[in-house]
Amino acid sequence: MGKVIIIANQKGGVGKTTTAINLSAALAQHGMKVLAIDSDPQGNCTSGLGIDKSKVKNSVYQMIIGKCDIKDCILDSVIDGLQVVPSSVQLAGADIELIGMEDREHILEKKIKDIVDDYDYIIIDCPPSLNVLTVNAMAAADSVIVPIQCEFYALEGLSQLLYTINLVRDRLNSRLIMDGVVFTMYDARTNLSLQVVENVRKNLKQNIFATIIPRNVRLAEAPSHGLPICLYDKKSVGAEAYENLAIEVLENDNKEVNKTNDDPKNKKKGSGIKGLFKKK
Repeated sequence: MGKVIIIANQKGGVGKTTTAINLSAALAQHGMKVLAIDSDPQGNCTSGLGIDKSKVKNSVYQMIIGKCDIKDCILDSVIDGLQVVPSSVQLAGADIELIGMEDREHILEKKIKDIVDDYDYIIIDCPPSLNVLTVNAMAAADSVIVPIQCEFYALEGLSQLLYTINLVRDRLNSRLIMDGVVFTMYDARTNLSLQVVENVRKNLKQNIFATIIPRNVRLAEAPSHGLPICLYDKKSVGAEAYENLAIEVLENDNKEVNKTNDDPKNKKKGSGIKGLFKKK
């Protein structure tokens, strides 16, 4: 059975969608069969994986309101082995449309059950809020990865997210665990980034990934080309960092990591900023 991981943080601008896109792509390049589900009405994960949102017929929206099955939504991405369930701007009104719907917190979970055995990983990109879409994703997931930006307000709202995760675990999904926190937008030129990392490690009683995602121009440029960083610039520090994050995820799940394939469509080994801090 495949593992369902959600990328969640109700604080916007923390690299959540960037992580969903590039972790999915890196896992696929390790030979994993991956499905990325874009549960954010903005649809940036959809376009970031090379899919034109304006031409999408069936999306997460049509699926959750019962107009189609999840298999009708699945599209191929620009990466071999990575497929996508695209988003739609119509999702913005999902909270209202799902009012009164029976067992509405488990809609996504029921849909995913039909295809979870077809994939090694299902990665869900959540909206930057704790709404019914995020709760649906949590109810369907096995684990959560939380991106935290290396800036002054890094911990703002995190306590509420952790409270929600615990509430979902108690009432909707007892198997839900925290895979860990991943630091994003790290700027090695500033003391602030280092101080934020040290402060979070000191005060947060959660697992923390050793890989730290740097602030990188190529990472910011890649979505405008509809490409994950491993295809846009596989030699950049951003590509190297997400490669390392994928390796951590695979190793944590006791999956084999192939470090010898030099095919440009497959992973490359690199140190990035990994190793500055050991996993807690």
